[in-house]
Amino acid sequence: MYKIREYDPQKDNKAVCRIWREVNWIEEDGQEKYLDIFLSEGRGLVAEYEGSAECHVSSKSGVLRYLKEDLKLSIVSSVTTSRTARKQGLAKKLTAKLIAADAEAGALVSTLGIFEQGFYNLFGYGTGPYEHWLTFDPADIINKQKVRPPKRLTKDDWQIIHTSMLNRHRRHGAVSILPACFVQSDIAWSKDGFGLGYTDGEQGELTHFFWATNKGEYGPTTIHFMAYQNMQQFNELMAVIKTLGDQIRLLKMREPAGIQIQDLIRNPFRKRIVSEKSKFEHLNRGTAYWQMRICDLAACIAATHLNSKQIKFNLELSDPIEDLLDTDSKWRGCSGKYTITLGPESYAKQGYEEGLALLSTDIGAFTRLWMGVRPASGLSATENFVGPTDLLEELDEVLCLPDPHPDWDY
Repeated sequence: MYKIREYDPQKDNKAVCRIWREVNWIEEDGQEKYLDIFLSEGRGLVAEYEGSAECHVSSKSGVLRYLKEDLKLSIVSSVTTSRTARKQGLAKKLTAKLIAADAEAGALVSTLGIFEQGFYNLFGYGTGPYEHWLTFDPADIINKQKVRPPKRLTKDDWQIIHTSMLNRHRRHGAVSILPACFVQSDIAWSKDGFGLGYTDGEQGELTHFFWATNKGEYGPTTIHFMAYQNMQQFNELMAVIKTLGDQIRLLKMREPAGIQIQDLIRNPFRKRIVSEKSKFEHLNRGTAYWQMRICDLAACIAATHLNSKQIKFNLELSDPIEDLLDTDSKWRGCSGKYTITLGPESYAKQGYEEGLALLSTDIGAFTRLWMGVRPASGLSATENFVGPTDLLEELDEVLCLPDPHPDWDY
C-alpha cells in the first residue's frame, strides 16, 4: 500500500510542508522556505501513498563527545506523519530504516529528542539525564564584571553562529550538529530572535555568544543557543545577560554542563516564593527529553578509556530494533552475547568467556550505563538490567562518569 523511498525535494516538498503544518511545526506563511533549508542536508525517507508523501523522517550527521573521544553520531532530526496516515506503523518502519542506514554509513551512536518517553524505546533508545531549565530575573545575576559592548547578531549571521557552536567548550555528552542548515533554519524560525556576542578570535571569529527570543516588553526572554570556549567567556556572557535586567523581568535558560546556575543567582529561594504563580515565576525544572542508543558496540567500547581498574564480564544484550527492520537490512542492531572489558583500555568481543559474571540487559539500558546517565545499581531497579550484586557494584565504581549533556537541543 505504502511505498518507502528516499526523500525527493522536487517531488515531496509540498507534501512534507503539508505534514509539518498538520503537526504545527510550521505555522506562518513563508516558513516553508526554511523547511527546504532544514532538509537540504542529511538523510530523508518518506512513505508514499497514492503519489503523495504521508510520513517523513530525516537525520543529520553529528559528533558526540565521549569523555575525550569524538564519536560519529546520527541525529534523528524529525519524525512526522500526516493526519491521514496515523496508526499505520509508518513512523516505526521509517525510523528503524533511517537508523539502520545511518549505522551502515558509520554512525556509532544515534540520538533524538522525544515527544514522550516510551515510543522511541522501541528502537533501543535510552533516556538521558534531566536537563535543568531555570527562569529568573536577569537583574539577580551575581556578576560584577564590566561589560564590553557586544556585537549584535542577526539571522544573517547563521554561518558564524554555527561555526562558534562547533568550536565551543565541550564536556562529556556534548553534541555537535555538523550541517549548518540546522542552525540557519532554527534561528530563521525563531520569532523575535536576537543574538549578542564577541568576535575575539585571531581572525575575528565569533568566540562566545548567545541567541535568544523575546516575548513582550518585559519578557520572558529565552536563550536557545550559547557558546563559549572558556569560563571567562561564560562569565562575560552572563554579565551581558544581566544588563538585560534593566528591562526584562524574566529570563529562561538551560543550565550549561558543569555549571550550577543557582550559584550565580541572588536569593534564589526568596524569589521563587515571592513570584509563585505569577506571570514572572522563578522556577527550576528538570526534564529528560533526549535519548541515545549505541549502534556499534565494539567501536563504542573501544573508545571507552576509563581512569579506573579493569573489569571483565559477560554481556547478554537484546535489541528491540531487530524486530522492526526488514530482513534484508545489513545492520540488525546490537543484540548478541559478548565479553566486555572495561578500564583504561576497553574491548567488546563476540561470545562468552567461561567463569565470568553475566550481565543481562537491553541496548537502551546499556547505553545509559555506558554514557553515565545512571549507575548500574540504579538501572537494576528501573530497567531490564540483571546481574550479580558484586558485578553491579564494580560497574558503579568503574563507570563513574560526568553527567552527559548535549548542550545543543535537537
